[in-house]
Amino acid sequence: MNSDTLAGQWKQLKGLAKARWARLTDNDLLNAEGNYDRLVGCIQERYGYERDRAAQELDAWLDTLPRQPSEAAR
Repeated sequence: MNSDTLAGQWKQLKGLAKARWARLTDNDLLNAEGNYDRLVGCIQERYGYERDRAAQELDAWLDTLPRQPSEAAR
């Protein structure tokens, strides 16, 4: 999954993102709106990571997601 898919499927994925990064607030997820860079920034801020580490974690998480978010709910 890439950042374009993240933006396109954000409504379905934000719950999964919240489960993965529990320190993210609902407001963080609302403000990120599926934007890759904003989400990296939120992860960076909440977890105190360097930007590269936050991006690596997000990329690794995106790679684990099924192509269709509805598959993740099963």
